[in-house]
Amino acid sequence: MPSLSHLSLRQMLIVPYVVLVMALALIIGLLSYRTGQEVINSLSGQLLTETVNRIAQAVERHVSGSAAVLETAFPKGVFAPSSIEAELPDLRTRFWLATSVHREPNNYAYYGDRHGHFFGLWRESESEAELRLRTSESGPRMLYHFADITGDLGQPLQENKIFDPRERPWYQAAQLTSLHTWTSIYIDFKTEALVATRARRVTRADGTFEGVVATDLSLARVNQFLRTLSLSRNGLALVVEEDGNLIGTSRGPHLSVSPEGVNTRLNAAQSNDPFITTTFEQVRSLQRATGGVNRYSGYFEQSDGSRVQVAYARVQDDAGLNWTIIVAMPRHDFLHRIIENIQQTVGLGVLASLVVVLIGLSVLTAVARELRSLANAARQVGEGNLTTPVAVHRQDELGELARSFSAMQQRLLTDRLTGISNREAIVRRIEDRILQKRRASDPRPFAVLFLDFNGFKAINDRFGHDAGDRVLQELSQRLTRNLRGCDSVARYAGDEFLILLESVANRASAEYVRTSLETLLSQPLEATPTGTAEIPNLGAAIGIALYPEDGLDVESLIRKADQDMYRRKPNHA
Repeated sequence: MPSLSHLSLRQMLIVPYVVLVMALALIIGLLSYRTGQEVINSLSGQLLTETVNRIAQAVERHVSGSAAVLETAFPKGVFAPSSIEAELPDLRTRFWLATSVHREPNNYAYYGDRHGHFFGLWRESESEAELRLRTSESGPRMLYHFADITGDLGQPLQENKIFDPRERPWYQAAQLTSLHTWTSIYIDFKTEALVATRARRVTRADGTFEGVVATDLSLARVNQFLRTLSLSRNGLALVVEEDGNLIGTSRGPHLSVSPEGVNTRLNAAQSNDPFITTTFEQVRSLQRATGGVNRYSGYFEQSDGSRVQVAYARVQDDAGLNWTIIVAMPRHDFLHRIIENIQQTVGLGVLASLVVVLIGLSVLTAVARELRSLANAARQVGEGNLTTPVAVHRQDELGELARSFSAMQQRLLTDRLTGISNREAIVRRIEDRILQKRRASDPRPFAVLFLDFNGFKAINDRFGHDAGDRVLQELSQRLTRNLRGCDSVARYAGDEFLILLESVANRASAEYVRTSLETLLSQPLEATPTGTAEIPNLGAAIGIALYPEDGLDVESLIRKADQDMYRRKPNHA
């Protein structure tokens, strides 16, 4: 900077203030960047870890039911039948119940013995099934169609091909171990979906091997779940096997087509998406570097020097399952608004050189205060308190950043269609209510209501999904307007809703609320495409569960309310 003696009076009055204002603009930019980094460091890792945990919970729920299927088919203490024909009624009953445990993913359970005999039950629907039977040591299976658990078998149909269970991979794998085992994942030629088979050996009363019971698990819903995740614009979620074969991905295919037109498994290392390939290879390196830890959150650098935030978790079980869940998001997806803010701040600094220093200092003071408020709120969110308000009300870039975080919080807890709370929000609210009751020794019970609308599928089929969506929106608003301010309502899934009554005097009080809601929901609908009379009154079946009488945790309360609701459905026998 030239000596003051060489400056004109104009320069002496202008240059120091320009330097000061530019320095202040630079400080503001640095504060913005530093605060933004603190926000991103505290929130991005939390968001990725939360996303990985959500995927892990969904995957574990999806695959854990297969163990229950096998246990229902052959409970502990039940040994292999001496003859499939002799024990056919008992096998039918147990396998019907087994395929009812998780019917959508596990609708097929079967058993083969060392003599080549085979018994399999394929559930086509809630009330119809197909029995697959082979009672000789050679030849094809016989197929029988029947309805209901004890329905008469239809006329037998003979398969064209020879089926020997002893030659199947599930049989050969399970007979070598006393534990549950998973077979290699394969592609179902009919549905083109990935399928895994869980199996375990079945012994005679003396402990010697007799046969193998197994169930198939479709993995299509795992891939569907990944594609519904709300990630950043360049974010990625994967579920891969230990060898890198894809089970599901949030973008791009998880299967490839050979030149002959045959679907084959796609390996993450051979994907056409460079980000998938790079992310998988980097996670492999991180796993080796960290000694194969089951959970990790951090970042890696790409070849262009850009950083990618990544988190992964392993899903393993005692049957040999070993999958890795990976979520990756480029840091630029988080930081681009911070960088834009810095650029705009420098530009404002040039203009601010013409403004009185006092105004500049006042602006700096106000901005610094808002930045501290934003950083404090971001730290709270990073620690897992998603409901922490962001107390920034500016209309500039900082305000836009604050509103982005607020909107992100809200999206995590809000159902996109109806605008009310979603499943995660109501589950958290019920968990909080349980903790509150335990800590405060609150004698008042509270109630969880499980609501399912009657005949909603018919509305979708007749009037279309747009009309069905409007019906759900209208009924959601009815529920919201007619509950107490302290109560909560959330869309659980499809046309199912959960209601938390914050406190009730007794079961009779909850019954009174149920009756009131049933009356409310049976009133005529307004959400109709051409006229009110065209859509019939829905009405709803509502189940009740009271804490602590019907359960001490969220899962038990929801399950109890669901069962109570099902008993009240009009078509329930």
